[in-house]
Amino acid sequence: MPLISSLEALKLLPLQASMAASFIFFLTILLCFFHGGSSSEPWLNEEDDEVIVVQSRHDSQTRCDFSVGKWVYDQTYPLYDSNCPYLSTAVTCQKNGRPDSDYEKWKWKPQGCSIPRFDALGFLGRMRRKRIMLVGDSIMRNQWESLVCLVQGVIPTARKRVTYNGVSMAFHAMDFETSIEFSWAPLLVELKKGDDNKRILHLDQIEENAKYWRGVDILVFDSAHWWTHSDQWSSWDYLMEGNSVYKSMNPMVAYEKGLTTWAKWVDLNVDPRKTLVIFRSMSPRHNRENGWKCYNRRQPLAFFSHQHVPEQLLVVQGVLRRMRFPVYLQDITTMTALRRDGHPSVYRRAMDQKEKQHPKDFSSDCSHWCLPGVPDLWNEMLSALLKE
Repeated sequence: MPLISSLEALKLLPLQASMAASFIFFLTILLCFFHGGSSSEPWLNEEDDEVIVVQSRHDSQTRCDFSVGKWVYDQTYPLYDSNCPYLSTAVTCQKNGRPDSDYEKWKWKPQGCSIPRFDALGFLGRMRRKRIMLVGDSIMRNQWESLVCLVQGVIPTARKRVTYNGVSMAFHAMDFETSIEFSWAPLLVELKKGDDNKRILHLDQIEENAKYWRGVDILVFDSAHWWTHSDQWSSWDYLMEGNSVYKSMNPMVAYEKGLTTWAKWVDLNVDPRKTLVIFRSMSPRHNRENGWKCYNRRQPLAFFSHQHVPEQLLVVQGVLRRMRFPVYLQDITTMTALRRDGHPSVYRRAMDQKEKQHPKDFSSDCSHWCLPGVPDLWNEMLSALLKE
């Protein structure tokens, strides 16, 4: 199939305009990856490292920006229920006493196109003999549980299992020789204990985490929330870069330094002919008013009174733009910001109905997501990206 025709069939997934060249290159590598083709050296202009691409005059009509759209109510959702055995207790909001369930029935509808409904057998077929690993924090663990629950229902009990290896865990679909893995690395770079049990964040060290990422066919990264914890919730006591130690640093400066270390590792250690790399943008929190911004919310916001691009997203875009490796930015930030109804809130653990306690006596989680729920739609988007 000609390259441009194939790209049109993929609906030319979105990327920021300033990263469009790298994006077309990424899709070219994707086509070679899934069709078993080989690739010559990346088509780089040695003078300015810009990717040389062939663009279709129909690109503006065929490109679909998955990040722009609206939530539409769909009675055919969810795609699984909270009895999925791979869900953490903290995200099974129905089991934990949440009285409403409409948050499970919203589908993301991009402007001008659609995301195909998740097809478990189709997804597993495309992932046959491949490893897909989600790397990051507890929000990425949230997404991993969602993805495992989306596929596990079509696999006989005796033909699936979970294994553990250090900071990583893997769900195995044995008949497909496929593993869906999660690797804990909330800051991507290394956080170690130093003298006096102090936590030191090494902004230029990553190998202790990255050793788990080697040999994986599809890598999906996220890192944002741990960089912005403040005061008593700070993720570190000191920062270190080379031989220099810092008690404090602007969080976004530290974030850029850490992501740059990650980007250099990818550029030096990952072969784009063998591995696809995706960076998922930050999942917004709705925890103003001491965590009660998401309590008792029953439907998504329809729109924002004004658009706001988080600093973390700007930093990620800048780092990806400087990379030689074609990393795809999966932008879920705006679509997710509309879903303040989707958090566990007080239903993060089972509530004893016999107790005469007001819900506000319980701590409220406005960061993670109920499952089934919002991360299922991130995974539908991910499946669309990986679709032939």
